[in-house]
Amino acid sequence: MTWSREEIARRAARELADGDVANLGIGLPTEVANYVPPDVSVVLHSENGLLGMGPFPFEDQIDPQIINAGKQTVTVLPGASAFDSALSFAMIRGGHVDVAILGGLEVAANGDLANWTVPGKLVTGMGGAMDLAKGARRVLVLQTHVSKDGTPKLVGRLTLPATALACVHRVLTELGVFDCAGDHFVCVERATGVSEEEVARSTGARVVFR
Repeated sequence: MTWSREEIARRAARELADGDVANLGIGLPTEVANYVPPDVSVVLHSENGLLGMGPFPFEDQIDPQIINAGKQTVTVLPGASAFDSALSFAMIRGGHVDVAILGGLEVAANGDLANWTVPGKLVTGMGGAMDLAKGARRVLVLQTHVSKDGTPKLVGRLTLPATALACVHRVLTELGVFDCAGDHFVCVERATGVSEEEVARSTGARVVFR
């Protein structure tokens, strides 16, 4: 069995350490906020200008003025603060974000990341991904292992326009957890029931299994 979206987000939450300042990118990464372990104290950052973000609200908690970078309504925890985007990006570029959890279109074995556009498709812009990929001390990417047509998204070299180079440390997909190791990936954990053969067949670069 492969991991569901919820299981990927839940596994990604286990990557957070006590005291981390973590940024959650648009899409699947935002769901990580719902699964932060109760014994781990982290501060979640949203680049639209929010520090101290909580999980998604229940219906009776919704405040349309409190949103994340993906324009989804969120909650805030005690001690949270709001500020403008200029200050938010100064935090990112100044190296004050410990972990960035981003979505991905492709990740290369050397850590190169493509996550902002597919040629020929409408795109509104790169957003904050480039700053986060290079400004955060550790970058995790959550994405599907293959595209809809079965093409590997963990590759030897990027085929899509790059967001940032040599920035990704770890990738989490429905098949498992993978570290970027230069000219190959290291599979540090497989989803229950997923074989080494399935991982190797679905990856566009060499995979070493721990």
